[in-house]
Amino acid sequence: MSNHDQLHRYLFENYAVRGELVTLSDTYRHILENHDYPAPVQALLGEMLVATSLLTATLKFDGDITVQLQGDGPLKLAVINGNNQQEMRGVARLQGDIADGSTLQQMIGNGVMVITITPAEGERYQGVVALEGETLAECLENYFRQSEQLPTRLFIRTGEADGQPAAGGMLLQVLPAQDEQNADDFDHLVQLTATIKNEELFTLPANEVLYRLYHQEEVTLYEPQPVIFRCTCSRQRCADALLTLPTDEVADMLEQDGNIDMHCDYCGNHYVFDAMDVAALYAGNTGESDQLH
Repeated sequence: MSNHDQLHRYLFENYAVRGELVTLSDTYRHILENHDYPAPVQALLGEMLVATSLLTATLKFDGDITVQLQGDGPLKLAVINGNNQQEMRGVARLQGDIADGSTLQQMIGNGVMVITITPAEGERYQGVVALEGETLAECLENYFRQSEQLPTRLFIRTGEADGQPAAGGMLLQVLPAQDEQNADDFDHLVQLTATIKNEELFTLPANEVLYRLYHQEEVTLYEPQPVIFRCTCSRQRCADALLTLPTDEVADMLEQDGNIDMHCDYCGNHYVFDAMDVAALYAGNTGESDQLH
């Protein structure tokens, strides 16, 4: 069985530490395929995809999560949407040129990371973290320090495997309500995990990765959860959005172009509405169809 696009949870039997391992290729490729992003933006989206998957597994909630970077640099916005089912999508918006080798700070400029959690039931939560770390992983570790106060370390890698974009990552976190004497144990496991090579993470089954890293430890590996690309756009959602616009604005768009072409940045789908479609919308006859024209 392929270990691509799977999230694995694991637990150390002799330490009060939990871990996660995620590998992504198809999901990552879907996010990149309709766009011509510069290499540093591609890498950052891969890192954000890994981070979002790992975050959903630490938060233990039913609902949606959005990890968003925004700032005044040439990369105006980068966002990954996901949920507890590990259904992911993402997009970036540029407002300037981004040179090869650009750092996170050079791309975003003065910016923040916004993590929004929308549970199926209960209050929406939003955390805002200044981008003070040099890498996304460092920024997220700062987030955990501020919000959960649980020692947490992330290891995020992007690159290629078999000629295709690949991303992966690991997370270690001290279990809640553990005393300070575990700090040395945690540091020991962090040092072991930091030795992971990109190629190992991208190509080896999870059990083999864990054996290579922790062969002297007792580790329980749980059943994996698949990670997939899924966009939530639909013709009905576009129709609903059109109905929120002033009628004269909709009429102007139809007059200019002959139809209204609504394009999804996430997946590249086009939803086209002509004058008859719009008339049917206003008449309350949205129809059952959800296919593209």
